Amino acid sequence: MPSAEDTSVHQEPSVVPPTRQDEIAAAGSELIGGPAGRWARFGTSPLTPVRVIALVAIGMFALGMVQKVPCYDWAWFRGTSSQYTHACYSDIPHLFVGRGFADGLVPYADRLSGDMSYLEYPVLTGLFMQVASWLTLTPSSDAMQQREQTYWMVNAGMLMICAVILVVCVARTHRRRPWDGLLVALAPALALTATINWDLLAVALTAAAMLMWSRGRNLAFGVLIGLATAAKLYPVLLLGPLLVLCWRAGRWREYGTALLGAAAAWLVVNLPVMIYAPEGWKKFYTFSQERQIDYGSFWLIITQRTGRPIDVATVNTASVLLMILFCAGIAGLALTARHRPRFAQVAFLVVAAFILTNKVYSPQYVLWLIPLAALARPRWRDFLVWQACEVAYFLGIWFYLAYTTSGDKHQGLPQEGYQLAIVLHLLGTLYLCAVIVRDILRPDKDPVRQDGSDDPSGGVLDGAPDRVALVQVQVQVQVQEHADRNTAPAVEGPRVTWGAAGRVASD
Repeated sequence: MPSAEDTSVHQEPSVVPPTRQDEIAAAGSELIGGPAGRWARFGTSPLTPVRVIALVAIGMFALGMVQKVPCYDWAWFRGTSSQYTHACYSDIPHLFVGRGFADGLVPYADRLSGDMSYLEYPVLTGLFMQVASWLTLTPSSDAMQQREQTYWMVNAGMLMICAVILVVCVARTHRRRPWDGLLVALAPALALTATINWDLLAVALTAAAMLMWSRGRNLAFGVLIGLATAAKLYPVLLLGPLLVLCWRAGRWREYGTALLGAAAAWLVVNLPVMIYAPEGWKKFYTFSQERQIDYGSFWLIITQRTGRPIDVATVNTASVLLMILFCAGIAGLALTARHRPRFAQVAFLVVAAFILTNKVYSPQYVLWLIPLAALARPRWRDFLVWQACEVAYFLGIWFYLAYTTSGDKHQGLPQEGYQLAIVLHLLGTLYLCAVIVRDILRPDKDPVRQDGSDDPSGGVLDGAPDRVALVQVQVQVQVQEHADRNTAPAVEGPRVTWGAAGRVASD
């Protein structure tokens, strides 16, 4: 009969209670009875962590819908500035009419009559919008306001499903840390921006892809990344960090499988539209190139402060060069760090670099980073500091638009105030990048690795030996040695060699 020690590695890993590791989580838990006790038994209640997180996400999403009620009732349809003064703007009802869905036009195939010749969204997002229009069952004889309201409500229901998929995938990516998904579910910026646009579709697909990679399902990861890229461009950026980490671990076959899956899935979705409606298909890419400096970017601050417009070609070139520079630095960090960084950490840094260098930052772009932040740096203090900056930007952009559209009334935030909101957004993102870089350089500060884990979201990278590294260092440490010297470790872990094949299982 095998001993308990022999069979322990086959048991489900124990859950890491966040209230024993995180002061903010412990303080917040007082609202529901306080931190879990020493003898608390986990997994015995029907309300599992994943189910609780899904219910919280639905509740927060519903609160976000309530926040849009002033616009739903009247502000979207009467005047311009009211939807900004109430901070409840959404693209969804406006594009129902502006992109031809109300008239039954076929996306990408039928030319539009307004300022946009074709739908300027990637193909999978266009399909999402089209399906929502089919489900908008109000007859064309009804008032347009009622049809727009129904279209927004249908989209909100579909996006709520995406939000639930998102939080469930994040909660299940790190097997021992399901409660990190609560960071996503309770994120104020998620509730505020979820129904501004259709970004949640790509975000949910990306989170599902990361879950698949964490479970070693490399082809499924690639297919989901390809689909996510067919909905929004940013998910393709995750293939860059994965390339560097697989290079360091020598996992070329797994990376090749993921890359081929991503390319195939993207082509399956895009190729029919590319063939039958090439002009409409390429509109997203030409629009991205031709788009002028827009809200939220540091480029806008430069132009407003100097009073000199910058040519869009110059901005495009400069943004690409800055992105390449940042990515080179991140790749260098990933290859020279003494311990191979976690996938989520490098993925966050790359997507954040794209956001920081881009010529536009729409308020819903924060959704791209929320799940990556929860996986890369699951600490409530840092997460809430960043979220506070994003909420300030969310209010800043709408109040600035209210100021510029209210005529002589000047209701809202003047230009200088909006520039401060942009700076807060930039500083909040840079702050989170800084603490993640510190975690990479000092794994003892990384909350995920304090229980003896290596890379729970890394799949085949988890515990893999380094084959290529610019700095070859193999250091054995104990989790107790990495804990704060003034406190006892929250969870005891085994002796660990990060980045080595012989990592002791702690399950």
